Amino acid sequence: MADIITPNISLALYNYLCHNIVGTEEHVNTIRLMNAIRDNFSSSKSFTWITSGSYGEGLEMRGSDLDIMDVDKSIQVNADKQPDFDTSITYLSMDTDDVKPGFTLLKLEYSRDHFFLECCEEHNGKHYFSSALYKGNILLFGDKGNQIHGPCITDKKRDLDFALSLHCKTWISSAVNWITRSGSSWPSHNVTQSIINHGVLFVPIGVHGSPKEDLEWRVSFSVAEKLLINTFTHTQLMCYALLKIILKDVVANDSECKDLLCSCFLKTIIFWISEEVPSSVWKPDNIIPCFMRCFRRLVYCVEHSVCSHYFIPENNMFENKIEGRGRDVLLKKLNTLHSYGWQCILFSDQISNFDVSMWNFPIEPFILYVNDVKKIVQSRMLYYANCFVETYSELDIFNKGLLHNTWCHHFSLKQLYAYYISQRCSKLAQRLPLDGATIKNKHKYKQYKSCLSTLLTNIYHDAVSGWLMIASLFYKTKQYRKALQIIRYSISKCTPDKLFFGMSLPDIHYQSLKLQSFAKKSVAHLLKIMFIEYIGFTVHSTLTPDELSMEGRNITHFFPSTAYAKFLSFLCHHHLNNVRHCRDSLEGLELVIAERYLIPNWNTEDAYTFLGIALELHGDKESARQAFLQSVELSEDESHSLAAWRLLSLN
Repeated sequence: MADIITPNISLALYNYLCHNIVGTEEHVNTIRLMNAIRDNFSSSKSFTWITSGSYGEGLEMRGSDLDIMDVDKSIQVNADKQPDFDTSITYLSMDTDDVKPGFTLLKLEYSRDHFFLECCEEHNGKHYFSSALYKGNILLFGDKGNQIHGPCITDKKRDLDFALSLHCKTWISSAVNWITRSGSSWPSHNVTQSIINHGVLFVPIGVHGSPKEDLEWRVSFSVAEKLLINTFTHTQLMCYALLKIILKDVVANDSECKDLLCSCFLKTIIFWISEEVPSSVWKPDNIIPCFMRCFRRLVYCVEHSVCSHYFIPENNMFENKIEGRGRDVLLKKLNTLHSYGWQCILFSDQISNFDVSMWNFPIEPFILYVNDVKKIVQSRMLYYANCFVETYSELDIFNKGLLHNTWCHHFSLKQLYAYYISQRCSKLAQRLPLDGATIKNKHKYKQYKSCLSTLLTNIYHDAVSGWLMIASLFYKTKQYRKALQIIRYSISKCTPDKLFFGMSLPDIHYQSLKLQSFAKKSVAHLLKIMFIEYIGFTVHSTLTPDELSMEGRNITHFFPSTAYAKFLSFLCHHHLNNVRHCRDSLEGLELVIAERYLIPNWNTEDAYTFLGIALELHGDKESARQAFLQSVELSEDESHSLAAWRLLSLN
């Protein structure tokens, strides 16, 4: 089908993608900054945390998982240069003899660590670090539902992939030609140097079918690829997104093509084309010709069964993968799509409603701002990333906080640092000991003051949950009236214009956000004033109310803040013997549940658990039983259900 492609059509498509799928350039940069800061706080002396995959690149695509690279700092791989020796480090060296380009064996040079020694196998008098044994042994230490997924350990819901990684600080010889290969201006000299200075990673997976598959490791350029994608214009990123949409929504619908292509191939194709064409080509009114150029290259690569690795061209990533009947079916599918020209993208239900006439005009800035906020609020990736991240020491938080205050001069960036410092302080405070009464004993009073001080830094990542954690501290230390003051303040902030994860935005939010857009409020500031986070209690938390503990079981809890506020209010009045106020709090909790007021759909079961406990304490055991049954019915896992445990106790 012949296409008449005008700049107006390209601009309309660009506007549509900004509004509905990718977000604005500012939104993508915000996601990248949040990833970088969260990775910084989550890393420790033992390992480095790197958010990778599409989300690490600033894209959240439908059906994506959260990918984290977990780089073990206690192992160091040496390419050529020998490092300063440290007896606490396990040293490995590369052995690429008889191994496919892009892969390597890792020979053990030195280790005193029993765990790492158990991951080694002997071959021809040499000891090699086994990728299969390493993954298997790591798996034994994780949750029972975890499983091996390629080079990753994935959770039972397949929401999170941990890629266990090793680091080589120097650039490897097999990729040295990349440094001087391109005579173009992309990537720039500074970006190239940053990539070289980082070195490379190794992930535990070998060449499928290789005699040494269980010993081999794949050389990973994930960090280098992130740095390259960060140089993309927004149009380049849009082309990458369009290729991913075609792959996931159209090509993968054919069972014979489903597992043949992956995002890595698409990314590689765009890297090669970016070397060949000037950066000025990648602009909004040229997005369709740019996309079609990338799509044609993909068809060419499949036709000839060749996709050269960007950093190690000797590695044909299609080898033993895109061949035979699978290749023929895939090529026919791609050629059919290509015959429709740029309109092949309309086969995706994400873009099928694209109408040139509707998007062929500039979008008002406040509409783009509201949609960027909507993407943050509805971001499944951001929610999971914030859930899974841990903070490992008090020193880490405050040292990094001090550094950001010293070095960071950009106000919105400061606010992002404050957001993550606040979020981490919640978890840190829950590790601090709270032994009995705090006021009568000097040592215990010091513990209490330390916890309170930490929690006062925990009020900057949303409007309510930080204050409720302070109320929990007062409750645990039997200062019920102080707790009630904080709870009343928290409830006053739970107004209809507030946001929470996963919500859709009705008109009231559009109007509120429109006002914020004129003031150019950053996302971090917006989350602080308009967002209501769940309240999360960690395993062995010292701040979890005793009524929410399960005998013999210590698990993490994420409770809806509005329901928790009413429940904690009930508990305080219960201990103060305020019968009338207990009834008022119960009625308030029932109303919050009935209206699902600022409660995400996935968080409803805990609200019924609160209601059951409150009714039981109030003496209405039959109503309590009904509330617990309702909670259990909504629960995905009864073994972790507090309501199921309370129901057994009640029976």
